Amino acid sequence: MKNNNDKTNVMRILDSKKISYTAHTYEPDATMTGEQIAGLLGEDPARVFKTLVTRGKSGAYYVFVIPVGGELDLKKAAKASGEKAIAMIHQKELLPLTGYVHGGCSPIGMKKAFPTFLHETAKAYETVCVSAGKVGAQIELAPGDLIRITGCAAADLLVSS
Repeated sequence: MKNNNDKTNVMRILDSKKISYTAHTYEPDATMTGEQIAGLLGEDPARVFKTLVTRGKSGAYYVFVIPVGGELDLKKAAKASGEKAIAMIHQKELLPLTGYVHGGCSPIGMKKAFPTFLHETAKAYETVCVSAGKVGAQIELAPGDLIRITGCAAADLLVSS
């Protein structure tokens, strides 16, 4: 990321809040999994997080940020959010709702701030990676900074293996 034109909105938000981060880019491929992206970045997949957007039974939206290799436990997600049930939104709803495309959804800088939950393992790492707001770009930052900027709560969110 050389000049400001290369920066994503997520990076500009972090800059404006004086939150330090490292930008990582990779050549995107629509067939890549989160684990493959972590490998391309030379990162442990447990430190690379994906952003999932859901709707609760009440109709409210919630954001869950979990390790790329993990699967969101919808019962745990419902419990964390205080909902009776949680379901993933349809992919076609993502862009109009968040301003982000599938594969480039970041918990930072969505069109509207939704209640956000971060899988509790994030706090065990010095830094974690999340999408920088576009396919092919990730940002690495301290989990405490991610929690502060998104207002997210840490919770156990994964399906037990």
